[in-house]
Amino acid sequence: MSDGSLEVEDLHVWRGERHVLRGVRVALAAGQCLKLTGANGSGKTTLLRTIAALSWPEEGEVRWRGVSVRRDLRAFHADMAYLGHEPPLKADLSAHENLRYWVGSRRRCGAGAIEGALRRVGAEGCAAQLVRTLSAGQRRRVALAGLSLLAVPLWLLDEPTTNLDADGQALVGGMLGEHLGQGGIAIAAVHHPLPGALTGVQTLELAA
Repeated sequence: MSDGSLEVEDLHVWRGERHVLRGVRVALAAGQCLKLTGANGSGKTTLLRTIAALSWPEEGEVRWRGVSVRRDLRAFHADMAYLGHEPPLKADLSAHENLRYWVGSRRRCGAGAIEGALRRVGAEGCAAQLVRTLSAGQRRRVALAGLSLLAVPLWLLDEPTTNLDADGQALVGGMLGEHLGQGGIAIAAVHHPLPGALTGVQTLELAA
């Protein structure tokens, strides 16, 4: 995994009359993770979506590898995976089909790799099932399989352990540790401590 760096400089975001983010600054290098904390409504999801260039700030800049993400959105999005509250899965496709189309739109991914990823996250039994028949925890595991298959250096995760049991939470911790150990960068919005013994973790608490 190629090294990267992420810088968020003096970010300001309004939602109507509300000043949600006020001068947020972040600097992360390869192998580092930022834990976003704060009460509901403090702007954690807004910050993740703004860093992901899914919405624009009123002031400030996001830089990836030292270059503003606005200069080449295609290149930035090729290096980034955003996993929100709801997994990016189509209800009327099977788990295997979802990963084939989702990951396949970004990189070549064969059936063997998909099967291996589902097995790794404990969702091999879900491969042929329609996503609408899966539990919330199973859908989360399928999404985590997709995250691993994307093989990108920047992960933006919104409550990544939501709907997961203790084994699933440990899985997330293991995946994060492996990602950081390979030189990846991660930002995770959480209400609870990140699972696992992770190194290189910073914390940013947002005020409501």
